[in-house]
Amino acid sequence: MLIIPIKEGENIDRALKRYKRKFDKTGVKRQLQVRKQFTKPSVLKRAQVQKASYIQGLRDQESI
Repeated sequence: MLIIPIKEGENIDRALKRYKRKFDKTGVKRQLQVRKQFTKPSVLKRAQVQKASYIQGLRDQESI
């Protein structure tokens, strides 16, 4: 459960924005979307390999 302390005289919109940002950082929404649909382990592994190669390419470009 997320707790957002509200300071005296603070705008409720500001507190709501802080709550939304904190909620996004926890990753609950992303986790629910992943659990909603089954993906085969081979597909997950392929996506990880593609992401790793993309990041490696970016690092190689940066070092040049």
